[in-house]
Amino acid sequence: MVGVVGGHQPPLPPRNDQVTGSAPLTAAEMVQRLRGELDEHMAVERHLLTTRLAHAERLGDLAWAEWNLQTGESTWSDHAYTIFGRDPGEGPIPLGDLSGHADPADRAALDTLLRAVVRLAEPGQAEFRIRRRGEVRDLRAALDLVTSGGRTAVHGVIQDVTGRRRAERSMIEARHLLGAVRAQADEDRTTNAALREALVPGIGRALDLPHARIEVRYVPAGMRNGLGGDWYDAAPLPDGRALLTIGDVSGHGLQAIARMSGIRHALAGLSMTGEPADRLLTWLNDLVMYRMEETTATAVIGHLDPATGVFTWGQAGHPAPILIRDGAAVQLDPPAGVMLGATLTTPYEPARVRLRAGDLLLLFTDGLVERRGRDIDEGVALALAAAADLTRDDPRAGLDRLIEAVGGPNPEDDTCVLAVGPLGRLG
Repeated sequence: MVGVVGGHQPPLPPRNDQVTGSAPLTAAEMVQRLRGELDEHMAVERHLLTTRLAHAERLGDLAWAEWNLQTGESTWSDHAYTIFGRDPGEGPIPLGDLSGHADPADRAALDTLLRAVVRLAEPGQAEFRIRRRGEVRDLRAALDLVTSGGRTAVHGVIQDVTGRRRAERSMIEARHLLGAVRAQADEDRTTNAALREALVPGIGRALDLPHARIEVRYVPAGMRNGLGGDWYDAAPLPDGRALLTIGDVSGHGLQAIARMSGIRHALAGLSMTGEPADRLLTWLNDLVMYRMEETTATAVIGHLDPATGVFTWGQAGHPAPILIRDGAAVQLDPPAGVMLGATLTTPYEPARVRLRAGDLLLLFTDGLVERRGRDIDEGVALALAAAADLTRDDPRAGLDRLIEAVGGPNPEDDTCVLAVGPLGRLG
């Protein structure tokens, strides 16, 4: 061609309003295609909605149901069959038969709900029990009468609330049990208090003797109420001396209490003889060995003579007293003596210390210084450091601080501490 560079040229592309190789869609075809796409989209959405509802039903253990009052047809969601333990092949339970599947005790309440919904068009709910595969289940039904387009049906939501009701019943039972335990604990505390007062009158209260004032702290193991194997006594004797004693029977409970009481009361009688501490310990050892099978005990027995200021004492496997003088605390050297109930062949020996005006003498049980996982020497060191700060001005508060400084109330053993402050001139 003349005036055309490059020879043969390709044909021009078709216009946008032309379809190559096919005829254009008619309006009816376009509508049909759009409907198909819409139906496909709606089918996907329905599937997603159905899946989500199924997940929600399983999560909340609930299901929906519909009973058509005109046709008698019933429709249940899949989870409704699971809740009732019913084979889907059997179909839904007709509305009129629903009460017959409830526990006899709950049928009246369910019938009342059905009458209110069907006859009075009043929505409501009720709980009832069913037996599913031999197991009682708690269900809740919320029903409503719905009329639409000349169609009347009862719509319902059924929920399995068995887990919730079991939890509530467990809570109620736990509250009743707790109340019973508290009542028993109150009764036990009253009994223990009476027993404690009978066995160790005035336990924990300060004692005033003619020539000494004695502050007492008794802390049961773990701050529990009651009385264990620890005991003490302080009493004037006919010859003018004062008996000061503290001890610990092995074990806890009524058996330990009974043995503690036997030893304490035996000593109260034996002390009237005026015999020295080593002789009294020998007699108590005989008692334990011959009359208290499989029992051991420790003790400190002493006599304070106000005329001389001398404290004469003996011990049977028990921590030695602590003497506090001029702001310093030392533990007395113990005389020979093994725990009561261990042997008949080892004698008990006496020891003496002269007290001065202003001194404090601490008698204590091993519950003060012993702790699981801690060496007893460490506990004694803590007790000595805290005892150095004790004064005669406020010994009770001082004993509380002492117990806290050593580790507080012992969770496994009773703690008993006596602070003996001689009065007047000694010697």
